[in-house]
Amino acid sequence: MAEIIQRTGTWTFDGDTVRIVPASQKHVHPLRRFLGEVAVPLTAVSGIAYEPGRKGGRLRLRLREGADPLAQVASGRLPDPSDPYQLPVEKDRTGVAEYFVEELRRALLLEEVPDTPSDRYLLPGPAVPLTAGGTDGTASFDGERVQLEWNWMAKESKSHRGPRTFTLDELDGVEWTPAIGWENGSLRFRPKGPHTVFKPEHDHNCLLLWGIRQARETGGSVLLAAAVTARLPHPAGARRPVGAGADELSPFLVEDRDGCSADKPGDAASDDHNRLLHRLRELGVLHREGVLTDEEFSTAKKAVIDRL
Repeated sequence: MAEIIQRTGTWTFDGDTVRIVPASQKHVHPLRRFLGEVAVPLTAVSGIAYEPGRKGGRLRLRLREGADPLAQVASGRLPDPSDPYQLPVEKDRTGVAEYFVEELRRALLLEEVPDTPSDRYLLPGPAVPLTAGGTDGTASFDGERVQLEWNWMAKESKSHRGPRTFTLDELDGVEWTPAIGWENGSLRFRPKGPHTVFKPEHDHNCLLLWGIRQARETGGSVLLAAAVTARLPHPAGARRPVGAGADELSPFLVEDRDGCSADKPGDAASDDHNRLLHRLRELGVLHREGVLTDEEFSTAKKAVIDRL
């Protein structure tokens, strides 16, 4: 097992899961403290890097596109201190960070985790209920319904319409735009069907986030957006249960309309046999090049042969 303990949190990797646990100190961003421990399955990871710096460095975990609702909503726009997939590393822990990277990259290679978009969410998203405060109102989500309520700062176009309530079936999606500096952000809900999109301060489907209040509004609004996104159909295709990676059907079986398993058309078994033989050759190359130890090579080779 690989583990690195730093001032802002701890990362561990047991071969199957990267566990990210934030520290409890006040200097840790509120979003990280609220999110708590994040368990990232290996199948959701696309890569990892250690970025050295003058006074230390940074571990950066990259997830497959579409695997995590929070990463999808944030789209790389979270400030570094609030990003759960970054870990500042002290200078004297560089070796530990590099070892962590090596172990995770080796596991990705051995398990042949694809660096391609995921067709379903492999992480469950933030827990509910959630409430997010904005400049002109409050958004809340209980797992089934979203409610928008306006305060005295809301424009008349919003307050005149009154509170807004959406069920998940009524929503097409949710968009989060961070407030940066003096530039406003927004938390916008997209109802199904035709509708006019106005500026955030006038759109009664949208919560305004003022730039000067970024620290107070970033955490709650993006977490709420991620929680809603996790419960909507995945943009890549049909709706599947959140975090259902362990229950995935065999790639060589498909389910008919009566729920019974049937053989997938074509010569899937032959293709699988050829793929496993190709994998054996790859393992041999890795062993000869010294990437895999004798013990690791024997274990991986046996696992492949058992599947032939």
